[in-house]
Parts: sequence; C-alpha cells; structure tokens
Amino acid sequence: MSVVRFLYYALVAAAIGGGAAEAVVAGSAPYRIHTLFSVECQNYFDWQTVGLMHSFRKAGQPGPITRLLSCTEQERMNYKGMDLAPTFEVPSMSLHPKTGDWYPAINKPAGVAHWLKHSKEAENVDWVVILDADMIVRGPILPWELGAEKGRPVAAYYGFSILHSESLHNFVNIISLQHPQLLAASISLNIASAGSLLEFLSHQGRVDFCIDQLSSRLKAELKAELPSSSASSKLVPARYLIGCDNILAKLHTKHPELCDKVGGLLAFHIDDLRVFAPMWLSKTEDVRADKAHWSTNITGDIYGTGWISEMYGYSFGAAEVGLRHKINDNLMIYPGYVPREGVEPILMHYGLPFSVGNWSFSKLEHHEDSIVYDCGRLFPEPPYPREVKEMERDANKRRALFLNLECINTINEGLLLNHEKHGCKKPKWSKYLSFLKSKTFAELTQPKQLTRKSLQMMEDVHEQKQDISEPEKPHPKIHTIFSTECTPYFDWQTLGLVHSFNQSGQPGEITRLLGCTDEDLKQYKGRDLAPTHYVPSMSRHPLTGDWYPAINKPAAVVHWINHVKTDAEYIVILDADMIMRGPITPWEFKAAKGRPVSTPYDYLIGCDNELAKVHTRNPQLCDKVGGVIIMHIADLRKFALRWLHKTEEVRADMAHWPKKFTGDIYEAGWISEMYGYSFAAAECNLRHVISNDILIYPGYVPERGVSYRVFHYGLEFRVGNWSFDKGKWRHMDVANKCWATFPDPPDASTLDQSNEDSFQRDLLSIECANSLNQALRAYYRKKCPDPNSLPPPTREARRPPSLTITTQKAPDPPTLRTPDHETAGEITTREKIGNVEKIDASRKDSEVNNETNVLSPPAETDQAFTSMRVWMMCLWAFSIAGFVVVMYVMVWSRRGQRKRGKPYKIKRRSSYMGLWDRNTDMA
Repeated sequence: MSVVRFLYYALVAAAIGGGAAEAVVAGSAPYRIHTLFSVECQNYFDWQTVGLMHSFRKAGQPGPITRLLSCTEQERMNYKGMDLAPTFEVPSMSLHPKTGDWYPAINKPAGVAHWLKHSKEAENVDWVVILDADMIVRGPILPWELGAEKGRPVAAYYGFSILHSESLHNFVNIISLQHPQLLAASISLNIASAGSLLEFLSHQGRVDFCIDQLSSRLKAELKAELPSSSASSKLVPARYLIGCDNILAKLHTKHPELCDKVGGLLAFHIDDLRVFAPMWLSKTEDVRADKAHWSTNITGDIYGTGWISEMYGYSFGAAEVGLRHKINDNLMIYPGYVPREGVEPILMHYGLPFSVGNWSFSKLEHHEDSIVYDCGRLFPEPPYPREVKEMERDANKRRALFLNLECINTINEGLLLNHEKHGCKKPKWSKYLSFLKSKTFAELTQPKQLTRKSLQMMEDVHEQKQDISEPEKPHPKIHTIFSTECTPYFDWQTLGLVHSFNQSGQPGEITRLLGCTDEDLKQYKGRDLAPTHYVPSMSRHPLTGDWYPAINKPAAVVHWINHVKTDAEYIVILDADMIMRGPITPWEFKAAKGRPVSTPYDYLIGCDNELAKVHTRNPQLCDKVGGVIIMHIADLRKFALRWLHKTEEVRADMAHWPKKFTGDIYEAGWISEMYGYSFAAAECNLRHVISNDILIYPGYVPERGVSYRVFHYGLEFRVGNWSFDKGKWRHMDVANKCWATFPDPPDASTLDQSNEDSFQRDLLSIECANSLNQALRAYYRKKCPDPNSLPPPTREARRPPSLTITTQKAPDPPTLRTPDHETAGEITTREKIGNVEKIDASRKDSEVNNETNVLSPPAETDQAFTSMRVWMMCLWAFSIAGFVVVMYVMVWSRRGQRKRGKPYKIKRRSSYMGLWDRNTDMA
C-alpha cells in the first residue's frame, strides 16, 4: 500500500474511533473502497455483527467498514452494542412513517440512501461493497478484481431459494387444515418430486394432496436432490425472484427485460450507487404496497407475505436506472452447500440451517440470544476437522463440511475476542478453546484468494420467459454498417471485415458507407468490394475547411439513415479494421430501445471532467464506449445528427484539446468523433449496456471462458519475432495485386504452451492474421486468374508476390492542417488503451527482410528511393574513377621528377611546401 493510502486509512480510523481503527485494514487497494451492512438494535443482529466484523478483519479487506444501525428512539435508549462496529445511525423505517406498514427489511435501502446523503465518508469513496449481517468474509472483496465497472455492478445470483424442510411440512399442514375439503380429491394427485411439489404450490396457491401418502416420498426426494448428504434431511430447492419473469416486473419497471435476479453480495461504483439508491428505496415501497401481487405464483415467496419486497425493489430499481449486473454464482455460498470444483468462495451466507453429522445450527433459533453480552458463552461447538475426515470420504463433500465448521468457528472466535475486549474473565481451558487458538485453526481460516473459476460470470442467467399461451416472438431484424474512404488502405480492411461477416453467421445484411470526393470516386477501383452506400466526403469540412477525416463516420451514418429505407429494427455499427468471429445480436447482449450496447473505451477521460460538463447537459450519463455499437433504429434516427453536431462542436473546441481534458497525448483533437458519440448519447439520455465480451484487441490476454465476437486490430500485435501493424500497410494497394498476402504468422503448433495466458493470446493473434489472408485469397479467387494455370515462372517472377512492410520512416504525429488520419488515431489509441510496446523499426525491418518468399510491390515512395539510389551509385562510381585518374597522374609525375635531378627536386619540394602552407592558411 502507498504511504498516502495508508495515512488516509489511519486518519479515517482516528476520526471514527477505536472500533473503526480495528476495522481499517492495512490491505493494498488502488481505489478507495468502503464496506456497508445494515442492522437493527437487536441482540439477533449484534452477534451477527460480531461474526461479520471479526471475519472482515481476518480476511484483510481493505478500507473502512460501516454498520448502518436503524433504531427507534426507545430501542436506542436501551441499546448496549454501540461499540461493536464503526456505526452510522440511520432513522428506523421498520414502521413506515406514512403507511404504518411494519416491514423492517426496508431499513437496508433506506440506510444506504441516508448514508450517501449525510455521511462525509461517502464523499471520499470510489467503490462500495454492500453485505448482509449474516455473512462471513473469507478473503478480500475487491470490486475491480471481480470485474465490476462503472455502470456494471457485480452481484451474486438469487435465481433460487433453499427452504427448510420443516418449514415446508408446516406450510403443507397449515394449508391442509385450512382446506380439509381438498383431502378427498388429493389421493389421485401424482407429485413426482419435491421440486414438483413446490412448483405446484407456487402455481396453485393451495395443496391438493394427502400428506400421509406424500410424506415418505417427500423424504426420499429431499435426500436425492440435496447437494450435501449431511443436510439432506433439512433443505429443499425452490424457485426464487420469479417476479422478474412475469407481470410483477412489467408493473414495476419500464425495463422488465433488464431485471436481474441478484442480491447478497453487491459491489457498486459510488456514482452508480448514488443514482440507484433512491430508486431502490422507492421501488421497495411500491412492491410492498402492491399486496395484490404478493401471491406465491407471482413472487416465488411460498408464504405470500411480501417479505421479499426489498429484494424485488433492488432488482426493479436497478432495471429502472439501466444498471445491468455482472452476475456471479461462485463468490458466495450457503454453508451446507458443496462448492463447485475449482471454486473458492470468498463469502459465506449462513441465512439457512446447516449441519455436520448430528450437530446443526440455525440462526433463527438465536433470535433473542444475548450471547454477545454473556461472558464465556459461545455457540455449541461443532465436530473437529479430524472427525469430519473420518465422517466423509468424498473430498468435495468433505470440503463443504469444512466450510460449515469454518463458519461457526469464526463466529465463536469473534465472540470470544469480544468478551475479552469487554473485560470478561478469562474462560476456563477447554479442548475447543484450545482449538480456536491453535495454529491449525489459524491456517484453516487464513484469507482466501480468488481462483479463476470463482471469477467466472454466469453467461446467461437472465432468460427471457414468455407466457405459454403466447407464441415465441421472432428475433428483430439487424443491419450492419461500417464507414470507409476511397483509399487502398481501407480496401483490404473492407475485404477482411466483409469476408468475416459472411463467415460469422451474423444475421441481416452489411453495408459499406463509402466517403469519397468526386475526384477520388472517378479513380477509385474498389467499387465491387462490398455492398456500398456512397456518401459525400467530409474529410475537408465544407464550412470551416478543417481537415478531419474521422468525422466521416457520423456524417456517413446520418446520410445513410436519411437516404436508405430499412426494415431493420437494430443497427450494428463497426469499424473497418475489425474481423468478426461470431454474431453480434441485440437479444444476446441485451440491447433495448433506449439502451444501446457498446464496448468500453476507458481512455475517454473527458467523460469525467470539465469536457463533459461543457458539451452535454447530462455529464453524469456520459459513457466511455465505442468500437462496436448495437442501437435500436428509432434511437439512431434521433441520435445520428446529434452525434455529427457534437463531433463538430468538440473538434472546434481547441481550448479543450489538451491532454488533461481529453487524454490525447498529441493534443490534436483527433478523438473528437469518439467524444462526439459519448456526449451525443448523454444528450439523448441513452445509457449503454457496456460489454467486455464482444471485442478484443489482438495481442491482449483474453479472459477465460469469453467467446469474443470481434477482433479490432487497430494496434500492433506480435507473436515471437512476427508482428503486424496495420499502419505499415497504408500505401499498399493490396486488393488490386493478385495473390498478394500478408506475411504468415507462426504455426500454432510452434507456440510455447507453458504459460496459458500467453498461449491463448498468441492463438487469437494468429487467428486474426490468418483471417485477413483468407479474406484476400477468397477475393482473389473471384477476381484473379488461377495461379496454377499461369505460364511457367520467369527469372524475374518466380512465385506469386507477397507483401512486405516498407522500411521508410514512419510519419510524424499529425497536425491540424495535414493530419494522417489513421496514424494519429492509432498512436493516440495505443497510448490510451493499454501499455503497448513501442515499435523497434530497425529490428522489425530486419525480421521482415528475413522472411522467405517475399517480394515488395512497387510503390511511389519506393520508386523515388530507387531513383535516388541510382544517382548516388553513379556519383560514387564517377568519384572513384576520378580518384584513380588523379592518383595515376601523380604517380606518373613523380617518376618524371626523378629524371630531372636533385636541384630541380629541391626546388619543386620548396614550391610544394609553400603551396601547402598557403592552403593551410586559407583553410
């Protein structure tokens, strides 16, 4: 940790007292992080607080933690646990101040909203982690490592619930007693499993079966369905938060398609939390007041009492403000459950009963327990690890039992330390106390590190479900567009993109938006490269005269949207320097009207500073996005012209071109079009679904398990000694040089597989380069004669040509008057997107020149260089010949001197020396 960060934590600890000082952990964190949990003034929450606080410290979680304490005035007067944790008191809403409804769960969103508004600590935070009191932290919870982003919080999956089987039986009994007339007809009912039973209860709202005949079958099904044999007589799985899939979501949010079944662990960027928290509280009130839809078949709550209204308030509130979660089903586990192989949970949620052998624990049995204040008293000791090893032979189930032990032992250890802190007498020695203080227990409960499988997000947990009576709706139509100019540089890129589009399975059609001047179009050879819509070039602005070719992208979209009739519902916008690997569809990436999808462009720092405030009325809605765009046609019609105007506006704002505003190290305003996009989207209130799973730059290490749909080869990438940089092929007319290909990358079989990340990175780089060459060959097969049918090769042309990279010096960074469009964009992007190695030109050239079967195609710059080389060689030859002649004359003269005699030689030497002295004086 840096000294500044350490001092910051120390000052926070001093400001909020001794309890806070204990909570501030000297862990390393590059961002400011704060952890919150909500409780009430009850013994029930006090022992949970002790367990959570103790595990928080043991886990090494960085940053402070705050308990949001909700108390009535009467409860506050008698409350004894103010020193159990750093505390921020919030008004109790257990009894709603307006409706009089008794619903303590609403204190959670109310507490978070109050803390954001009134706490000074909330003003100095980047990330907030929200937990429940009945949790045990096993390792650092770092939002940025979990994959959380601004606009994309991370949460645990709540797509199911686990019901205590005794509660299920009690519920069945109650329903049966209330409906005795159903018993006679229930015998013929066939319930196939416990899951079918719960499904029946959810949809019917009543029980039509005979309990006596079902009981034996129910017990057998419980044992078969549960993940852990030790808990098999206690728990049964059921559906949960089903209101995201039915009328409940449609009633309470304008975006039911964005409703995520999440909860438990929440990791938010502070800016998102500020927007979301008031809506969380408001939606909780709405769902709680909607008693007509509390029933089990609508909410999934088998008791039908609206008790999970707060959870629905969370999901509906997030959908309302456009927050789409990254959902993880591996980070949090319920004790009693068997973790997936290779997964290391960092959070235990003991909201359900769990057991080990004959020992069991249920938090509900300790609702009024004053164990925090009873010196020396702990929860009943569980079996020891040695006994568990003898009890369960299956390694994975044994691992689950160890988690059960870890949970209760951590709580007991926290209670023991809390008693000591409050002056309790040292307890008598016991085997259990000795174990809690042993090295073995310390090793078992040391901070856990996340595994790769723990970080894996659920690929598709938000399934769109429709009523059985409704026919399945067809997918909307899609049209893909991309913008280019009339240059050979864009022609070979066009070939690569269009060929990959045809191979990817992308629905719909593709159109190239080709920006050309009238003069360029007369000489242009690439009309047949792709389905094309011609647009006027705006590289030279018709009003200002500013040379800025990047503006052609929004200008072309405006022209296309106003001149072409399309029945497509969604438009996918790409760049020419892309290769498609698979379909990019709005239904897979959750695009919706008002909710376009795009990929992150985190280097657009102008969204966070004065630049956004100057150029949009809604700077808080500015998203750092670009590259791939999926947008509803209705949004694009409203947005496109604004995109063009904002690009012109940012480009004209030269006062804000400096790096501190834009992040552009060349300060040339070259990324104005990108800011034009983000500012226009904010102006139109378009909030993006930002996906990291669509696009990857070749040369970047891929995330495990992600099937990227697009390569964006805007940056140089390399595999060993081979490399590819699109900027080096700027002046090559590749499309019109038959059978020319880029230098082939290494064969995948030659790669070093000792490092999996590097291996996967290189495989993707090879795939991208091969895709470009495949596209070229496919085009040549249509246009060029078969190379096998050509006449025998002559000495001058032994084989089909292959392109090579020129060795000329790279152009200087662009200026406003004479920019080199792609070069500037590439260099700027290279600096912003990642730490890309600088190109070693001399080494690169030597590597390329060593390639076999390589022939450089003629280029204007090569001809000029060749002519100069010829003249230089002639000059050298003439100089050498002159030197030989002079030397011959001098030698011949000296022979003549020998014949003339000594006096003459002395005279000549004297004259020569005088001439030498005179020449020396002149020099």
